[in-house]
Amino acid sequence: MQTAISEVVRTLGIVDRDRRLTSPINLIALIEGGLPVSALERVSKLIAPSDASFKYRIVSRATLARRRKPGQERLQTDESDRLVRLARIWSFATDVWGGEDAARAFFFRPHPLLENRLPVDVVLASELGAELVNDILGRLKYGSAA
Repeated sequence: MQTAISEVVRTLGIVDRDRRLTSPINLIALIEGGLPVSALERVSKLIAPSDASFKYRIVSRATLARRRKPGQERLQTDESDRLVRLARIWSFATDVWGGEDAARAFFFRPHPLLENRLPVDVVLASELGAELVNDILGRLKYGSAA
């Protein structure tokens, strides 16, 4: 049920030339150091290509404007962590659903096991929310009721 770290790194658009980032500890270090703003742009376009404001659900508009200043093009640790959480669940959803369009439909459709909340909202809300969505995806992939 786990998404490979290498798939999450690919989703983020981080170049991993020497395969160091395939280690969970190295990915944690990258989160702590702050992901590049370009990773936010990439993930936002993957998940919600027709919604230019989706990225502001992850990082506020004013904060993102500050992060785009030269020399400050990195997200803070909490923002990076939220983005990696979203990328991890997105990667698993594309695997389960067999493609981006079907994963997108799942992300943006109310789900009864989430009290009719959108999975994307639940993932963005907290790590516990991400685990709930991850569990639903695991049930779908491995054949139990979801």
